Amino acid sequence: MTLLENHAQQCVLVGVITPDIDEYKANEYIDELEFLALTANLETKKKFFQKILSPNSKTFLGEGKLLEIKNYIHEHNISIAIFDDELSGTQLRNIENILKCKILDRTNLILDIFAMRAKTAYAKVQVELAQYEYMLPRLTRMWTHLERQQGGIGMRGPGEKELETDKRVIKKRISLLKEQLSRIDRQMNTQRQQRKKWVRVALVGYTNVGKSTLMNLLSKSDVFAENKLFATLDTTVRKIIIDNIPFLLSDTVGFIRKLPHHLVESFKSTLDELKEADIILHVMDASHSSYHDHFKVVNQTLFDIGVKDKPIIYIFNKIDLLNDEQKILLQNDAKSLIKNVENNTTIYISAINKQNIDELKKLIYNVVKEIHRKRYPFENYLYPDIE
Repeated sequence: MTLLENHAQQCVLVGVITPDIDEYKANEYIDELEFLALTANLETKKKFFQKILSPNSKTFLGEGKLLEIKNYIHEHNISIAIFDDELSGTQLRNIENILKCKILDRTNLILDIFAMRAKTAYAKVQVELAQYEYMLPRLTRMWTHLERQQGGIGMRGPGEKELETDKRVIKKRISLLKEQLSRIDRQMNTQRQQRKKWVRVALVGYTNVGKSTLMNLLSKSDVFAENKLFATLDTTVRKIIIDNIPFLLSDTVGFIRKLPHHLVESFKSTLDELKEADIILHVMDASHSSYHDHFKVVNQTLFDIGVKDKPIIYIFNKIDLLNDEQKILLQNDAKSLIKNVENNTTIYISAINKQNIDELKKLIYNVVKEIHRKRYPFENYLYPDIE
């Protein structure tokens, strides 16, 4: 269950500059946090930074910075403060006592967006499980005064349960959700087994790089696409035919920096689509200043879930937003970025303007055709019908 706000609430964002995160990176991360806030229907009024060697174990920030934030919040009647790092239960509780407003961390905000985006029963179970596992170690703070049935950002789904819920009941709920997820996983695995005769292609990439738009273009279908983070949560599978060769194309949830491990665990079955794919289409936003980092985040996630030794087509999307000089720089840069990745091909496209889409289809066709030839050397390029 979710409770969407009728109007955007105002918030402040809080980031840190450390020996590992310089000022440029800190600003980049907070800009992404602002986009996350916008996706959750929150309006950012101000961004705060503090230079620290390491976060304070009790209050994350120093006393002086918290006082500065408190004064601004009270002066401008701000209702939410969002921190760009995961906070412990102690930190959440102490910061809330000081600032006297609702406190969210990056993980809680992402979980909240997932709760908003989850449409199918499967996605809702995955998100609810991740929410409970996030809440359990923070129970003292999370369950205070919930009998008031507060709604809004940071209080969706399990956050609306009654105060009587305690650790024992939550652990039991987690166990039940895992059992439910296991049953659905078995059903999905059966479906995947039925698709084994098909060559399977999976779209992967950082969130908001245009995967769903590309999916719609290749499949001529109507997958939800929006210029917000995590527009797609559920894996969508479509049958595609290019020059008489059919294959299955799947679109999965986008990745992001500091993706909560609760979500990675809960969405493992969804990510199995990537593990079982024959070809990976790694889509990147060529116009984004941080596509290098996005490339590394996605590659690391693929490695973490066991995806390796597959043909990869690296697709640099949104080249319509680049001028001629930037396109030349991109091509030189891309060669350096993926030079150590074997078994790959690179292409530059605009899904919105349909630029170089025919060339992309030809690339996909050639790889699919080669895989099918090896798999079925004595068969024509004909596949059974799929429901």
